[in-house]
Amino acid sequence: QVQLVESGGGLVQAGESLTLSCTGFESIVSINYMVWDRQGPGKQRELVATITTEGSTYYPDSVKGRFTISRNNVKKTVYLQMNSLKPEDTGVYYCGVSDDWGRKYWGQGTQVTVSS
Repeated sequence: QVQLVESGGGLVQAGESLTLSCTGFESIVSINYMVWDRQGPGKQRELVATITTEGSTYYPDSVKGRFTISRNNVKKTVYLQMNSLKPEDTGVYYCGVSDDWGRKYWGQGTQVTVSS
């Protein structure tokens, strides 16, 4: 059974950085892409970053230039480096994996709080 686990969340001040990690996808065969989503208080869940198995990445304008998604195939970990954090980045961050058959797996999330 796949169980993704996110870690690295916490409370920081605006302008500071955090790095989130996600593990637990070793048993997923034929990964298509990996993703970080977030859901802020009173907001809809939104995409934050994606990375394909080839290493192609995508970011929405809201985080482009500040966030970086990466993966370490040896450590079987995907990361989200978040710099210049803003209060509007506050939310629960979720790691997800999509396989080649379109199945998606999600973690339970990790809380990120950015104070002004």
